[in-house]
Parts: sequence; structure tokens; C-alpha cells
Amino acid sequence: MDVALQFLLDYGYIGMFLAAFLAGSILPFSSEAILVAFVRMGLDPVLTILFATLGNTAGSMTCYWIGHLGKMEYIERWLKVDPKKLEKAERFIRGRGAWMAFFSFLPIIGDGIAIVLGLMRANLAITLFSMTLGKLLRYISIVLAAEGVVRLLF
Repeated sequence: MDVALQFLLDYGYIGMFLAAFLAGSILPFSSEAILVAFVRMGLDPVLTILFATLGNTAGSMTCYWIGHLGKMEYIERWLKVDPKKLEKAERFIRGRGAWMAFFSFLPIIGDGIAIVLGLMRANLAITLFSMTLGKLLRYISIVLAAEGVVRLLF
């Protein structure tokens, strides 16, 4: 893990994009700690948030496209996505549509939300906008919380 973290740190903003992309896809990865580490290392918080948002949105959009191209049986069998996770996401989305992409940043069901939106052929523009907005606001709140904690300590 230290080697992977060092690799991401060495690549700066591109490393942030990659970490966020992995976290946004179906792969288990956390970009929040890297985001905070980058900001504390002196990288520009605005650019760090921008690259994290773009990477995480791109990762989640891969989940959307997987859902858009596939069938539920294939997703469960080949991608090892838990059917219960998809059921929760579908119940959460039902009747609300593409605007529910805002919540794709949520742990556990976020990937499921993006996949189900793809399966439902949700409006791409609304999905992309609401997904990006949700991820942007999450990363802003993480940086603000981290900066607030740092200021209290020093």
C-alpha cells in the first residue's frame, strides 16, 4: 500500500485524479485520505478538489456505462456486484430518476446507484451534472473539515 500511495503522491494532481477514479469505479479504494494528504502537503486545494471531482465522476460514469451496456445478471456474475447492493440502489432511485446520481458519492450504495442509473437509461446530462455536483460538494466539505481541524491544532 505504501508503494501505491507514494506513486500517487509522486504524480501530484494526476495521482489525485487516478486515486479518485479508482474510488469512483467498482474497485474498493478511498480517495479522501489522499485528498487530505495532498492538501496538507501544500498542493492547491482548489486544483486538488477539481482533479478529485473529475476523477471520481469519471470513475462513477464507468459504472453508469457498465450498467447501460449490461444486464443485471452479467453485472452480478462478472463484476461481483452484490445483488442486494443493486436492489438497495434501485429502491433508492425508483421514482426520482437521474437526479439521484447526486448521491453516488455514498459509501456502499454509490456504485450501485450509478450502475442502476445506467441500467435504467437515465438522462445522461442530468446524471452527469448531479453526480459531479454531489462529488464536488463532498470533496469541498472534506477539505474544509480537514483544514478546520488543522487550524484548531496549531
